[in-house]
Amino acid sequence: MDKLENLQNHLEMCDEIILDALTMRYRMIEEITAYKRKHDLPIVQPEEEEKKRSLLLHRIDDRFLADNVMDVFENILLNSKKIQFRQLFDYNIVLIGFMGSGKSTISHALSQIFAMDVIEMDQVIADREGMSISEIFEVHGEEYFRNLETELLRELQNRKGVVISCGGGVPMRDENVIEMKKNGKVILLTASPETILNRVKNNHDRPLLENNKNVTFISELMEKRRNKYEAAADIVIQTDGKSAFEICEEIIRLAKDAQ
Repeated sequence: MDKLENLQNHLEMCDEIILDALTMRYRMIEEITAYKRKHDLPIVQPEEEEKKRSLLLHRIDDRFLADNVMDVFENILLNSKKIQFRQLFDYNIVLIGFMGSGKSTISHALSQIFAMDVIEMDQVIADREGMSISEIFEVHGEEYFRNLETELLRELQNRKGVVISCGGGVPMRDENVIEMKKNGKVILLTASPETILNRVKNNHDRPLLENNKNVTFISELMEKRRNKYEAAADIVIQTDGKSAFEICEEIIRLAKDAQ
């Protein structure tokens, strides 16, 4: 029993070391994030994560141990991202823009960078209704669908620290914009009609574009929505020719300036 007690004491010492190391690591994350913000340095550095993973794997010979250690390390990274997010944003990120402007892509990128939950409004509504957006339009009509959007935005007031990717028509209702701004910063993603067409030409879940996939129609519809989009936006970002990480960095920088 003396041997077992001795081993258990050593295990407790290991736990204390781990807790102290984690506390130190998370404090360093806070300091690094604050330093980067102060000196306008890039927040997004995905190559650093891969570097850390590679170093860890090279230090552990036992494959079973390596898998378990990496599992723990991935959770440490996940929580580190959440700490970064809390320092940068104390609100939801609400992405608006014309269909094909990059909302889903940027939502996914922000989720990767900051471990944020993503609410794809169209997907949530489609899942709840048990049919595609096109089918909802066909069966119930556009007004029914727009009401579902407004109801979902009101429901999301109970969430914080999430990315909300809005359908293209969401900002057209003033009441929707009011709901967005209650606990979120609204970011308008824009792109040229040519870019939009290239992004949506093979997509068949865009009821308003299904039989009108051409630059002229897209340009006219974008112009009809432009005033509402710009009035709703706290920040406007052009997405043409930029990588997802470049756009995320721009969001971080402009959101800081807009505070």
